[in-house]
Amino acid sequence: MHSLPLFVKLDGRLVILLGEGEAADAKRRLLERAGADVHTDETAQAALAIVAMEDDAQAQAAVARLRARGVLVNAVDRPALCDFTLPAIVDRDPVLIAISTGGASAGLAKALRQRLEALFPASLGSLARALSSARAGMRSRWPDAAARRRAIDDALAEGGVLDPLAGAREEAVVQWLSQAGGGHSATRLETIPVVSEDPDDLTLRAARLLGQADAVYHMPGIAPAILNRARADAARIVALDVPQWEGPGLALWLFRAEDQA
Repeated sequence: MHSLPLFVKLDGRLVILLGEGEAADAKRRLLERAGADVHTDETAQAALAIVAMEDDAQAQAAVARLRARGVLVNAVDRPALCDFTLPAIVDRDPVLIAISTGGASAGLAKALRQRLEALFPASLGSLARALSSARAGMRSRWPDAAARRRAIDDALAEGGVLDPLAGAREEAVVQWLSQAGGGHSATRLETIPVVSEDPDDLTLRAARLLGQADAVYHMPGIAPAILNRARADAARIVALDVPQWEGPGLALWLFRAEDQA
């Protein structure tokens, strides 16, 4: 992972923008959309700055001066000079989806954003707000945090009552809370054969299960790129054979397909 993705709240905060022209204008619009207080004075007290200068020497000098003051800098079209990059954004407020190539190709990031724009319905934002408003109700219905998480996972899964890609809206959240059961998903263990070290070779089912599992048992030598597809908080346990799983929730056992042939 070349960078740590962060979402920074800029409402009312000062950001320096240096440069003129189309690129600078585009960055100004983006910053103002996020609520930033945009200044063109290089000496202003800010934590972030964007340098959108055409001249290479001027841009490099400005970046050096800003960095010397401890300011984090984005230099437009100069990834080697960037402390941070500005991703392509799919905005379904309050849901924000950011796509970054680390400065390798803005065109690729744009193409991916356009694909995702068509994929995510406009109702995604209202679903997020409804889930936020339902926090107290969810805690009351499922006091146990693990049970609550599993209930939410089940509801938001593909084909679930709150499937975000199926256009679920606020009224669906209310109905779900009023009709949902105890939220205790059946304890189960799924086995997944791993055919290569490339996560792109995972089946859609395997990728989905990795994103849902509470525990991931795996044979030694399973590639980190595969294990990284699991939830960040899922337990990862080396196992030479099919483990005994008593739950609660979902566990996976990943084995190399070639070893079981």
